[in-house]
Amino acid sequence: MRPTETDVDDHLRRAADRTLTEMDAIITGILTGRSRRLWVGTFWGGTEQEIIGYADIAQPRPRGRSVEWFAVGLAPQKNRYSLYVNVADEGRYLSRRYAERLGRVKVGAAAIAFEDVDSFDRDALTEMLRHVDRLTPP
Repeated sequence: MRPTETDVDDHLRRAADRTLTEMDAIITGILTGRSRRLWVGTFWGGTEQEIIGYADIAQPRPRGRSVEWFAVGLAPQKNRYSLYVNVADEGRYLSRRYAERLGRVKVGAAAIAFEDVDSFDRDALTEMLRHVDRLTPP
């Protein structure tokens, strides 16, 4: 995966997708002033992805150097959406810390699968994103 120079607003207009647009507004409303870039390429598992990444971070890797990545990512999938929360607190991904409260979603390690924006409990989603904001440098 690599970041592109593609304008995210143009990307969202072309997608014409209510869930992507509303989730983007929620995320940017909390991660104000942070980077917001479209990442493209082959993702884990070999699938081609387009992910809107918010708040650039250096992601530590178990073996080797840290990699350029994003704190939060948003992507459409074939039958659902994914919200990636690549931030941990006290060794535990925030997606796991908030899993029980997030709503009708499926939580993996750093990935949250959901059907649409209404799948989330908005208060819990907002709280988790504010936690991301506190833990990541501006």
